[in-house]
Parts: sequence; C-alpha cells; structure tokens
Amino acid sequence: MKRITILTGHYGSGKSEIAVNLALQKKLNTLVDLDVINPYFRSRSLYEMLNKHGIDVIESTIENASGSDLPFISSRGSRPFVNTDLMAVYDLGGTRHGAKLMKQFDAFTTNSEEIDFLMVVNIYRPETETVEKIMTAIDDIESASQLRITGFINNSNLMEYTEPSMILKGQEILESVGKIKNLSIKYTCVEEHVECHETFLGETIILRRYLAEKALAIGGKYGKR
Repeated sequence: MKRITILTGHYGSGKSEIAVNLALQKKLNTLVDLDVINPYFRSRSLYEMLNKHGIDVIESTIENASGSDLPFISSRGSRPFVNTDLMAVYDLGGTRHGAKLMKQFDAFTTNSEEIDFLMVVNIYRPETETVEKIMTAIDDIESASQLRITGFINNSNLMEYTEPSMILKGQEILESVGKIKNLSIKYTCVEEHVECHETFLGETIILRRYLAEKALAIGGKYGKR
C-alpha cells in the first residue's frame, strides 16, 4: 500500500466503507473525509471509533458542532501530503463532482510514487455495470480531478445476497477495462459473511460494514417507542 491512497468512484460504490476498513486493517494514522456531497454513509460518522484506534479523522464539520455540514474541507486536509510520517486514505465524494475537490491539492500530488488514486467499482450499480460505462466514468473522474487513476478496487456485491460468482464477474469486467486503460485490480473486497475459497486479483479485503452497522443502530434507537 502506498503512503497515500485516494478513493474515488460512483455514489454507492462503497468508498467510505472501504476507507474505514483500510484505515483499520492497515493501521493508518489518518483518514481524510472529502465527501461534501452525500450526507449519508460518510466515514466521518465513525469519528470516535476511529480516534480510539489512533486514526486522525480530517473532515469539514466545525469543531464542537458535529451536526454542521458545510461544503468546505479543513486546511488540515493537505497535512498527509506534507508530513511524510503520515499514512492516509482519502475518501472522495461520488463521481466527477466529488473528484473536483482534489484540484485544491494540485501542488502536492506531483509525487506519484507515494500516491494511489483508486477507483472503487461495483458492477451491480447501474452507472458502472459495463465496460463502456466504467470507461466513461474514468474519463469524467480524471478530467475533474486532473489526476490519473492508478488502479481499481473490485467491490462488486449485492449486499447480503453476494456470492463469489458475482465478485468474479466484477473481476472479469474490470480486467477488460484494465487491458484498455493499462490498469490493474489493486484490491478485491469480500463481504465478511461471504464464504468462498476463490483466489481474486489484487489483495483481498475482508469487508466489515461499519457504517451500515452504525446506521442500523441509530435507526433502531430512534425507531423504539
């Protein structure tokens, strides 16, 4: 894993869950939440849990006002680019709109040896279900961010209905895109409940849905009478 990993992709591709899992499993010390577009399922909602694991969460809420939601990112967002002692994962908002935020870091992203810009893809989302649609998404994201995508994260799933064959289908489609774009699968996500013995391309991430668990807990709390 490179010192800085930036996650991009379409809405609902699983970027935030993957960012949290990478931060915890790889024992990173920084997670930068750059999602100012989608107010739901953002990695910042796990601020306290991540902090307990020694992970500094950088995001856009105002100090001592966790409910605030403003379209800006703290100036601390550039800290991992400057401080080479930090290992960080950046969680971008969906599509080209979220990718635009990377332009504020243009001065820091010239050292490609330290940075991975990975596109999270779930082929069971309508925006990225075919080779052609993934190619279009790549072009849009690269144009908006002014960064070249360096690899894929295969997160092809249908939640609790996921089977190994679905992950392999995503792998097949991403391999086809990779041959055209000269890109490879860096990680493959496998839901923790999925039992399989297949060998997937890239490093396997056993994915726990921390954000979904928190949302379910909150829903249960407020659903009680």
